[in-house]
Amino acid sequence: MEQFSLPRKLAAEFLGTAFLLATVVGSGIMAERLAGGNTAIALLGNAIPTGAILFVLITMLGPISGAHFNPAVTLAFVLRREVTSLVALAYVVVQIVGGVTGTLTAHAMFEETLIQFSTQLRDGPAQWFSESVATFGLVATILATRRWRPEAVPSAVGLFITAAYWFTASTSFANPAVTIARSLTDTFSGILPANMPTFIVAQLAGAVIATAVIGWLLRSNLSSAGSDEG
Repeated sequence: MEQFSLPRKLAAEFLGTAFLLATVVGSGIMAERLAGGNTAIALLGNAIPTGAILFVLITMLGPISGAHFNPAVTLAFVLRREVTSLVALAYVVVQIVGGVTGTLTAHAMFEETLIQFSTQLRDGPAQWFSESVATFGLVATILATRRWRPEAVPSAVGLFITAAYWFTASTSFANPAVTIARSLTDTFSGILPANMPTFIVAQLAGAVIATAVIGWLLRSNLSSAGSDEG
């Protein structure tokens, strides 16, 4: 497997997160404009492009940086001791900057005001629990699929997020960088900045729990001496 320098890995994380947010926010704007007030159609028009771009981005950038594009995923790999804390911190910074850049890019493409703050209320226990479930499922999908069929990770992640848009009350942000970036758009995909911290706490909790559960689940009886095959 090819090895890439840290600057190249960070550039891949920046580009991937930027394109992810440009897709999430941009498809949300387009879907809302074309749906004529039909929220279900707008959500479908937001979910499908998001799942599709995740498949593309993970396929093209995964070999460089691991294609985290998500501080919660990076946290999972820190807990698994596959990424150092310093590298993880650098990843998180570029993920957040990339996400904000992607949101601004979407605004520019659709002639929206560049700097916005969302007024979309997303609050309450059901929303917080949904974010924990969504992030648990995302991290579990990555870790388990990576173990058994690593070549299927792009499609598995894309399909999970597409499904989670519909089966979670929060429409599955499942990503602190995405949450921060979406607080800066007062469009279909936005989230009120005041609601952002609890979403992020719920997401990180889901990632931690998934890392522990999947680590245990993938540990075979032959690894009882202490080695973790997960």
